Amino acid sequence: MLRTVLLRVLAWLALTVLLGFLVFLTSSAHTTVAGHDAEVRPTLDGWVTVRTGAVLPDARMPVDGRIGVEIVFGKTRVGSVEELLDRYALLAADPEAQVTRVREAVQDLARDAALRGAAAATVAVGLWTLIGRRRRRELAHPAPGHRRGTTAGIAIAAVVGLLVWQPWHDDGPRFVDEDDWTGIAAYVGDEVEIPREFARAQMTTGSLTDATRRLLLSALDSYRFAHGFYERAADAAADLTLRAPGEDETVALLVSDRHDNIGMDRVARAIADAAGATAVLDAGDDTSTGQPWEAFSLDSLAATFEDLDRWAVAGNHDHGGFVRDHLADRGWRVAEEEVVDGPGGGALLAFDDPRSSGLGRWRDPKEGTVAGRAETIAEVACASERRVATLLVHDEDLGGEALRRGCVDLVLAGHVHVPSGPTRVVGENGEVGWTHTSGTTGGAAYAIAVGSKLRRAASVSLVTYAEGRPTGIQVVTLETTGRFQVGAFTPLR
Repeated sequence: MLRTVLLRVLAWLALTVLLGFLVFLTSSAHTTVAGHDAEVRPTLDGWVTVRTGAVLPDARMPVDGRIGVEIVFGKTRVGSVEELLDRYALLAADPEAQVTRVREAVQDLARDAALRGAAAATVAVGLWTLIGRRRRRELAHPAPGHRRGTTAGIAIAAVVGLLVWQPWHDDGPRFVDEDDWTGIAAYVGDEVEIPREFARAQMTTGSLTDATRRLLLSALDSYRFAHGFYERAADAAADLTLRAPGEDETVALLVSDRHDNIGMDRVARAIADAAGATAVLDAGDDTSTGQPWEAFSLDSLAATFEDLDRWAVAGNHDHGGFVRDHLADRGWRVAEEEVVDGPGGGALLAFDDPRSSGLGRWRDPKEGTVAGRAETIAEVACASERRVATLLVHDEDLGGEALRRGCVDLVLAGHVHVPSGPTRVVGENGEVGWTHTSGTTGGAAYAIAVGSKLRRAASVSLVTYAEGRPTGIQVVTLETTGRFQVGAFTPLR
């Protein structure tokens, strides 16, 4: 009896592995990679292959091991091919968030394949057991009258197997074979030095022209600039002389208006670490349109600050639910329009911007006007049993009425892309409050900052709390030249 059970368990394991592996190799997942709708497929060729479409050459990099992946790019939103390559260069300089996204997609496929393989194996072993030895012998040597039923059973089993395997899943014809790949160094030649990270990269030759060669050279130049600029800035930020928090103090990093510039994320994190920050406050406009193609920006933000306490609001360029949902799924506490615990245990109130804006100058009301939302915020803040230490909004105008009534200690905002304050405000009830606007952390001149260089000076603010109340602010600015300007610590008293 024990021997029979062991044999069936071993058979189940073998079938699970076999069927699961077959399912895994024929499966695919849809996600967003590098700002594209993308399909991710596991392979056994030991390469990470990116299918870019008809205009640009495909690219691939070898991996350690046999399991590779094919990423097929779909739709994206971009103004030009040059702008698209500039985005690729910036992502290549900080690839971890995109690597993690692809890895998670492949891991999900593996888990699903294992479950489907286990289910199919369970059915097969269960049927084998239920049929019994006697009936299996009869099926193996059926009487003439029973052969039709046996054939039908075999056909049903074959159909079940095909449904699990799905051999009709065809990737379609390929116009590139192994002979069509060439090393990037061989294609570029001696005109430019290939970064060591791409020394083993290859591209397809079928769509390589003089025009694509110039684009590739431009992308490599953008990569080198972006990688070098932000890496040097992050290294320099680690050595900045910043005000150190006391034992009873908490420092929160305020970021705002990143507008997809993921290159600044590691710089902002280096500043946070140098200042001893344990929390991050995001005043919104992490994206330019609030669309799923910008998930790469939110993934980078989430990965950079995943070990800190973090709160966020949506700006006018983050309109729609995608940004809120994406950050919430990654552990951020998004605006809840009610008083919650904030940095240092103080009371925090956060509201999203009511407006919606795109890449142009148009702006539509989303959920009312700024003035109307400011009244609502003031009513919530003034009705709170706990005095609001921090009001986090995208535009400081949203906190104006709450300050006028004297119901909040500090309004933190962004939106205008240049830092201002902190400014002292005496409320009508005699209570003192402050307002501070942080500059654009992404170095954005307009609604988009993704690219290899800063469009304007990028800044973050360091907010110090003691016993949950804000006590001071220090602004740190990275100039377009790569030099830092460290502002004086301004006490809030």
